[in-house]
Amino acid sequence: MSALRTRGLIGATFVVALLGMTAACGTENASSPPAAQPTSTPTTSTPTPSTPSSTPSMDCPDTIAAVKTATDKVTWGTGTAKSLFQPVSVTICQYDEGATGQTYANVTTKRTAAQATQLFGLVNAAPPVAKKPGFCTKELGPTWVLRFTDNDRGVLSVTVESFGCRRLVATSLEGQGKPGALPAPRQATPELIKSLGLR
Repeated sequence: MSALRTRGLIGATFVVALLGMTAACGTENASSPPAAQPTSTPTTSTPTPSTPSSTPSMDCPDTIAAVKTATDKVTWGTGTAKSLFQPVSVTICQYDEGATGQTYANVTTKRTAAQATQLFGLVNAAPPVAKKPGFCTKELGPTWVLRFTDNDRGVLSVTVESFGCRRLVATSLEGQGKPGALPAPRQATPELIKSLGLR
């Protein structure tokens, strides 16, 4: 009797399992709603116009292209050994190492009084170079334009490159009654670059 009972239980278990699987899987003829299908709606994308990575400001009005052009125009071996300019403040315009074309300075900082005088001292401390440097490295780094201002609102602009030939070049002296002689081109010292890196 127990053997028949065991066979009956196994048979019933098998039938229940089979019915459960059929119910779970369903049949191909079942009328279930179709699954959601992706639609092929065309999308339109508007290209964004290429814009410089930063914007101009009153403090840093020049693009990197204008800065490089002014720096390249300077004649090496001319100018004064030391600048007599007496700054009371300085605006530091920093351009990223990858800046090109119409890109403006992306970082602007200011130093006043003693800090401006100290930075100007580092610029004046670099010895003038008679000939444009012929040996330059391939390293990359930022470009800075230092815009020193004096009590008469005169502005002396100096470009500092922390890469390649490490040019340190005065590019313009603006303001009424200012002497026309710019300081001679030179190469940036490690001390000057370190000071600019501190912002």
